Amino acid sequence: MYGTPFSLSDQSRFSTVFHTLKIGHLLRHTGIRKSFGLSGLAVFELLFSLVFEGKNGFRLLESSRGASLPGKDVVYRFLNHPGFVWRVFLHSLSLTMVRQFAALTSAKRVQVFILGDSTFQRNRSKKAELLARVFDHTTGRFAKGFTLLTLGWSDGFSFAPIDLIMLSSAKFVNRLTEMTITITKRCQRYKRRVEALTHKPDAALGLIKRSLKAGFRADYVLMDSWFTQMPLIRGLATEGLDTIGMVKEMKQRYLYEGQRLTLSELYRRLPKNNHTSIWSSVIVKSSCGMLVKLVFVQNRNKRREWLAILSTDLTLEPNEIVRIYGMRWSIETFFKVTRSYLKLGTEFQGRSFDMLISHTTVVFSGYLVLEFERRETGDTRSLGGLFFLYSDEVRDLDYQTALGQLMALFLNLAGATSKVGKQNVLCQLQQWMADLPLYIKGLFSNLSCES
Repeated sequence: MYGTPFSLSDQSRFSTVFHTLKIGHLLRHTGIRKSFGLSGLAVFELLFSLVFEGKNGFRLLESSRGASLPGKDVVYRFLNHPGFVWRVFLHSLSLTMVRQFAALTSAKRVQVFILGDSTFQRNRSKKAELLARVFDHTTGRFAKGFTLLTLGWSDGFSFAPIDLIMLSSAKFVNRLTEMTITITKRCQRYKRRVEALTHKPDAALGLIKRSLKAGFRADYVLMDSWFTQMPLIRGLATEGLDTIGMVKEMKQRYLYEGQRLTLSELYRRLPKNNHTSIWSSVIVKSSCGMLVKLVFVQNRNKRREWLAILSTDLTLEPNEIVRIYGMRWSIETFFKVTRSYLKLGTEFQGRSFDMLISHTTVVFSGYLVLEFERRETGDTRSLGGLFFLYSDEVRDLDYQTALGQLMALFLNLAGATSKVGKQNVLCQLQQWMADLPLYIKGLFSNLSCES
């Protein structure tokens, strides 16, 4: 095993979590391995630890520790490997963590799937595979990049990303580059590229079907207003899943007392309870004949306006529908943490679609480890606080490595019998001091070596 901060020989939090979640076994079981040289786990640990190092891969390999780390070619071959099934690995890791959580919660606790998407911008790219013009809902503008469609699991306390699709664009005019034409159609990498060209509702339904097949279970599927469309809701119903989602004003009509009404017309017809934030609720029939319950609640940002939440479970009380839908916010926190702390989309800027998938999976794995540590230890700190705690631990382990190197140099100096030998060791000591990280040099006021 090489000398990364997260080597299993080190007594660190990460080594404990790696051992508990059996990440090395999951990598081997899903076929993510190397035929010779360093193990697949060793390379994965390096990729995993980069974000906590405070430096990118190039700077780390150029440092004094670079000789003991996998080379740049090894790392890029690992990220671009066409045979690694990263989806199966993410499923296995998430399912292992979810089953650990099951022992900590009541069997009656509501478990949900959460659908969400985020713009994966690559505005400076020109030749990235399947690069497209995608619409960013936060800015209301188009940007170059991809749409990161994510499916997560939550029990109201923890969130676990379980699958992803890096969507390009289903419209040919919006795609700036196409897929590599030399890929055989029977391999997984081709299937993921074809998947990137599907429409978002179809891709979302495919995510849920694969997750159910992998062994995940949930009571409801939570989604925002973009996904709350009757074709997707009917598809989820055929899988035995109820839907709770925000509904926006569209041309959709609902049958109520023999009349087909829009959301606004329906809201005006219903009696209001102004003493609570839940103003009214009603059971109506959608245009496709499915009975749904609509709950109208006060908009916290604009208190005179209302929001509508749809539920296909007619037995739920309005306040319970609102409470369960509130669990959807955890996926927004997930997107914030992965971008702000785990460097989603900025750690590697390769052109290959395979690298895009592998890098995103490694980032999701980092979030899973942080979430697992927070849940297992009952830690009240935020995920950002845990991130900085682990970054400090990396520095502590690097400090131990530096002291080990220093002791080795002193032993060589003590064993030197000639003046030339001692001079060579002193030169090595000077070079060692020059290569020390700045935070270690800052621990000493006057760090020098004189012969």
